[in-house]
Amino acid sequence: MFPRNIVPVWLSAFTLLLLTQVSTSEVTACEVAVDPPADIEIKDSGFLGYLSIHWTRPASLQNLTDCRVRYQLQYYDTYEERWRSVRTVKLTYAAQFDLEKPVKVRMLTMLKCACTNGTEVQGEETEKVYTPEPTGMAGSRIRDFHCVYYGKEYMECTWESGPVQPPNSQHYLYYWHREMDETKECPEYIISSEVRRGCRFPRESLLEFSKFNMCVNGSSPAGSLRTAYFSIEVQNHVKPAVVSSVHVSEMDGLLKLAWLPPSGLVPEHCLEYEIESRTLMANGKEKQQRKILENVVLDTSYDLRKEAESKKTCFQVRSKVNMYCADEGFWSDWSQTKCIAKEIQCISIWKLLSLVGLVVAGVLIVLCLSLWILKKICIKKNSKKDALYTLYKQKVNENVPAILSPIFK
Repeated sequence: MFPRNIVPVWLSAFTLLLLTQVSTSEVTACEVAVDPPADIEIKDSGFLGYLSIHWTRPASLQNLTDCRVRYQLQYYDTYEERWRSVRTVKLTYAAQFDLEKPVKVRMLTMLKCACTNGTEVQGEETEKVYTPEPTGMAGSRIRDFHCVYYGKEYMECTWESGPVQPPNSQHYLYYWHREMDETKECPEYIISSEVRRGCRFPRESLLEFSKFNMCVNGSSPAGSLRTAYFSIEVQNHVKPAVVSSVHVSEMDGLLKLAWLPPSGLVPEHCLEYEIESRTLMANGKEKQQRKILENVVLDTSYDLRKEAESKKTCFQVRSKVNMYCADEGFWSDWSQTKCIAKEIQCISIWKLLSLVGLVVAGVLIVLCLSLWILKKICIKKNSKKDALYTLYKQKVNENVPAILSPIFK
């Protein structure tokens, strides 16, 4: 009898041998081996991660005629962390890679001939890995690299120094895109406390809907700093300017909000808006709502039904590039707050002082006019009284005997 553990071990060994044989067996078509591409080479032309892959036709297919040979190439996109695939009849292909991580490429040959009955036979797959060697002091790589494309007018990329920052260190930024023949240094560094903390790119140096490659390295008396590589698409980093000329009014129980598009070079049809409203109720509580206006074409207004018990409603607006013009982006800063209240709005102190002055002046004018009229009346009464007395005295002198006239004086 065999020991109990002999059979499982024998079966495992046989299975492993079978799997190894299958994985290493040749794939043939038309009595020729469909071998992987030969002489696979990954070349770095100094374009900050934009690498070219070259290969040759396998020797087994060199003399084959009346057949179509294609190649399937897969490479690992470390920026998006997924495999990308392409099929081509060419012997070269270029792709973007992160030079701080291993470059992984898989390739196989695809053959279609009359003898394959119109089907395409795939050969075995081969893999090539290229691991860049890091250079510079450990811990000196920059941190918090961040790019913002302000209103499509200029872009700023900023960073913080790494944990290891030797004295008298200096950073350098280089960039490249597909319309450039060679890399260039940052056109304008952003300086903070006499240290380079970023780079400002004018619009003319940028290219949208294409890989925009950058690297930041550095030097110091203690040695070179660790290089950091970045690849972005600038249209995905747009931050519009602040929304301006916000106006709110009330009509037929509706609060009507209107504004103007932000300044800058972002097309109006590329913008979406977010509205924030805060309503103070009669009971002292506050209601807050946010509404994103998507798919809005050249419409910069918003209507909101007025709350029956509301005392005051305030609005703010901000904007962002929509999904039809970019994959992502940044919200602008909020606009100034605009409010509308149920009560009469408070007037300014200057208007209040002016109103009080007008009232006081009016009172003084009325008082002076009244005194003037009263004086005139009094003078007239006195004049009339004097005239009557004179007439009375004359009549007395004419009709009363002289002996009695002293009595009537």
